[in-house]
Parts: sequence; C-alpha cells; structure tokens
Amino acid sequence: MTYKNIVIAGGGTLGSQIAYMAAYSGKNTTIWGRSAGSLERAQARVAVWENEVQAYFKSSDASKQAAQEHLHYTTDLANALADADLVIEALPEDLATKEAFYREFAKLAPDKTVVVTNSSTLLPSSLAESTGRPAQFLGYHFANQIWRGNTAEIMAGPATDKTLVDSLVTFSHEIKMVPIVVKKEQAGYVLNSMLVPLLSSASQLWVDDIAEPSAIDKTWMIATGAPMGPFAIMDMVGMHTVYAINHANPDPKAQLIANKIKAMIDAGNIGVESGQGFYSYPNPAFQNANFLKA
Repeated sequence: MTYKNIVIAGGGTLGSQIAYMAAYSGKNTTIWGRSAGSLERAQARVAVWENEVQAYFKSSDASKQAAQEHLHYTTDLANALADADLVIEALPEDLATKEAFYREFAKLAPDKTVVVTNSSTLLPSSLAESTGRPAQFLGYHFANQIWRGNTAEIMAGPATDKTLVDSLVTFSHEIKMVPIVVKKEQAGYVLNSMLVPLLSSASQLWVDDIAEPSAIDKTWMIATGAPMGPFAIMDMVGMHTVYAINHANPDPKAQLIANKIKAMIDAGNIGVESGQGFYSYPNPAFQNANFLKA
C-alpha cells in the first residue's frame, strides 16, 4: 500500500514536525486543526521547522518551496479526510480528546483510510475500537526534532492487520525515518521506556533540591557524551507533555514534579517554543562552548 495523501490531526510540536517532513518528502499533506488559532500556531511552528530542516539537510530553497506547496491547513475535518490514505493523530495525551476525534473520524473517513496514533503513553488497544476500524489502526511514535532523531516506532495492537506494519515500514523510509518495529504493546514504546525514567530521575533530583538543572545536565553530558541533558530534553519536548506524563502518574513523587512543571507553564515558560524553559532560547547555556569546561 502506498500512502500519498496524508492528514495530520493536530499541529502541535510533533504534529507540525511530522507534517513538515511528510511534505518535505513529497507527500500531499494536510494539517487539521480544531480552530483557526490552532492552525496559526501550527504555521508558526512550521516556519521554524522548515529552516531547521533546510539547515540540517543543507537543502535548496527550491526544496523548501516544494515542501510549502505540498503542505495545507484546514479546520474542515470532512474535507481533510475526503481522500486521505493515512491519518496520523497527534492530539494531546488525553484519552477523551483522542476518542472524540476517532468517533468523528469513523463517520467521515473513506474505507481505504488507515489511521495511526502518535501517542507516547496510550496503547493501541485502548483506542482501537473508537476508530471504527481496529484492523487499520496502530501506534506510530516519533521522537522530537524528527529530522535529526529520526526514529519511527511502529506498534501494532491485538486487532491490527499485520500487513499494516510492513506498509508503515515502507512509509517511514519514504519520509526519511528509521522504522523501529515494536514486537508487542509496551507503554512508552522503546524510546520513552528508556527516556522517561531518565527524565523522572533528573526531575526528582531537582524537586528534592539536590542540584540545579544545569548541574544535573552537566553531569549527564560529561559522563555519557550526550549532546544535551535531561532538562534540555524537557525543554525540547515541551512542558505541556512533561506535565501530562507526570500528572497521569499516581506516584506522589510524580505529582510533586507535575506541580513544579505546572508553575512553569503558568508563567509561560514552556520550553523551546516559548523561548524560555529551564534554559533561554535561541542560545541556551548548554550549547555554550564553556558549559562543560572546568
């Protein structure tokens, strides 16, 4: 199966990145948003991503222009879905929000349309029935800055038609991703099963006032050679996602972390997107040549 007409439901940080990489790779791509305001924010994000992608691939202005011509925006879900081959749902990590979208999707999408979720925490089996087509549904998870961290994790649910996995492997290659097939359902897939414990441990050190975020990041970067530490990663992911993951965790320690992250959100410090999180952007301290020096 070839996917030519792609719809991204949700133009947030990852949704807008996925959409841009699909358009950059020659796919006819539409971002669907629930309001004109959400689409304006998506367009602003894409304006950032297109410059970063151009710099990363050292591509021409013509490639950038071609990507722009392949990318469309709409609030009309029926119109977006009319000829969709593949829908990638990238809505907030909230079960009710996702289920509401899938109920509308089920009414409007053609029989041919495959739908996948970019959820980082919800399993395909928890959403499959609400799509109205569980055999044509699976989990499809991307990392942030997907042109650079270009893994695409493919996780089938119990009802998924297994040939769908193969078609998503092919599509992943087409949009310049490295497909990672997850053999069975696992909350957090592969990446977040490793990453979330790191971020949680670092956050606990911060909440317990053991060390400052910059000191924690320095420790990790010096000891492992990583290009950024856990707090820089949280800035990139965005505080809304970090808050959602911790808020959903019943552990009292996670709730303490959620409370401190919520205070940052309330102050408008949501990470790279707002220009301020644990670091200030576009020139964060951890990128300074002296950050790791004695």
